[in-house]
Amino acid sequence: MRRKHWALLVAATSLPLSLSTSAGAAVAAPAAPATATTCTYTPAVPADNFKGIPVFDAKKAAKPYSATLQTSQGSVRFEALTAQAPCTTFSFRFLAEHDYFNRTHCHRLTTQRLWVLQCGDPTGTGSGGPGYSFPDENLTGATYPAGTVAMANAGPNTNGSQFFIVWKDTKLSPAYTPFGKVTAGMDVLQKIAAGGEDDQNGPGDGFPNLPVNIRQVRISAH
Repeated sequence: MRRKHWALLVAATSLPLSLSTSAGAAVAAPAAPATATTCTYTPAVPADNFKGIPVFDAKKAAKPYSATLQTSQGSVRFEALTAQAPCTTFSFRFLAEHDYFNRTHCHRLTTQRLWVLQCGDPTGTGSGGPGYSFPDENLTGATYPAGTVAMANAGPNTNGSQFFIVWKDTKLSPAYTPFGKVTAGMDVLQKIAAGGEDDQNGPGDGFPNLPVNIRQVRISAH
């Protein structure tokens, strides 16, 4: 069985929630982020639902877009922060346009100390990834108010496909690349959160009681 390691969060003022991080471990300082002209996507394992590795196109990456997650609980739309996180938003768009997220589900909801819904793993185990990784960015002064869309990770510069959406203001170390802001569907997130989770990872941390199946992620260019 693959160890659950790929992407989970460490609260700034609580016990770590990552299954691969020992209690009390410090979050390592991230490396300098990539820039819009130097994004590199490095082959990595695991590779689940492999769609290839993006080839960065600075011109396309600079174009604003919104993404709509059409789920079994309703739609959530966010505006991509293409100027602040071009490597991340280019990767997310690549995966969405290659149907990577279709027919997957959000495998994790947290309801104590941090308040997020985590998605983007085709295996639904917390260990899945797209077959490549890329550097962190947009971390200087990063905060995670309600409506933030950010990358989950397993340490500095290990971004892949997993991401989380903050449904209530959350305090986290600035170690998770913010790359979007919810513009519609906060009511959907609140409904999912109100349904609770099953505590399978510990109190306040588990699979959502209201299943969140992603039917499609639609990209709308501006």
